Amino acid sequence: MCQNPHQKEMNPSHFEGSTEEKATANVVDHDFMSYTQGMKFFDPHMHMSSRTTDDYQALADAGMVALIEPAFWLGQPRTGLASFKDYFSSLVGWERFRSSQFGIKHYCTIGLNSREANNEALAEQVMEILPLFLQKEGVVGVGEIGFDDQTAAEEKYYRAQLEMAKEMNLPVQVHTPHRDKKKGTERSMAIALEHGIDPKMVIIDHNNEETVKSVLDQGFYAAFTIYPFTKMGNERMVEIVKEYGPTRIMVNSAADWGISDPLAIPKTAALMKIKGIDIETIRQVTYQNALDAFAQSGQINESDFIHGLEIDQSQKFNGNTVLRGGQAPRINKNSMIIR
Repeated sequence: MCQNPHQKEMNPSHFEGSTEEKATANVVDHDFMSYTQGMKFFDPHMHMSSRTTDDYQALADAGMVALIEPAFWLGQPRTGLASFKDYFSSLVGWERFRSSQFGIKHYCTIGLNSREANNEALAEQVMEILPLFLQKEGVVGVGEIGFDDQTAAEEKYYRAQLEMAKEMNLPVQVHTPHRDKKKGTERSMAIALEHGIDPKMVIIDHNNEETVKSVLDQGFYAAFTIYPFTKMGNERMVEIVKEYGPTRIMVNSAADWGISDPLAIPKTAALMKIKGIDIETIRQVTYQNALDAFAQSGQINESDFIHGLEIDQSQKFNGNTVLRGGQAPRINKNSMIIR
């Protein structure tokens, strides 16, 4: 059964279950990292351009060692090609640098998102610059692309980008629509197969209970976005992993400019551990499967981040740093006093 969209996840006052389960929910709310000590995480879908430096620090503290930031829309339509160029440049430049300043390896996927595919005049211009950015260092796939309203224009540019991915031998990160998800998911997979794309090169994202079986049965990767109020709660995610196992399943947070939680992966890992899922299964769905899927790009070498990155926050990118005006890095973020 799908979660009530108004239900707040992991809130004991809304948690249906035994007294023991309610207590468990309360513990995870307040002390989840005590269950994830020593674990390392790889989030394959985080829109970190929407997050603060404190989010990066919290992720590092929670065991995040690498992440992938897909190109997406910004909440309002872009009005010209220059804004796409600047945005794509930030994903392979400043954001990659900013992440490194907190010890997290940053990768990205580049693509024309489904919403803005409907502006065909601008979409044609974007398609011309995509090959340039897809060849940049740290770009591990074409994404996130696919369907939103499932229009003819969305299909046109989805197909064109699939061909681009096929030509460049890059994984594809597919956004499945919020409305009529099952139809959109099936259509996305059918088109990818029609274009001769190997299913193991395609990550179908934003899955739920209605889509997971078909995605896995057809050989695609199934990604799940743990997102408050919508998409997938982590209690439901636990049940999916229990039913289907870890093969080709991965968890992500989205962490966009909406109501989202950048710590969704470590919190889900903690809940999985509490609910009796073994450590190796947790590792696969919160780390290894994302690494395996996107390493097919040839751009990811685990040795680059598995032992941590050297951090020097005085370093600069185009003359800029994450520090301001002689700032020192904040060490104790829990302090009431901000110095």
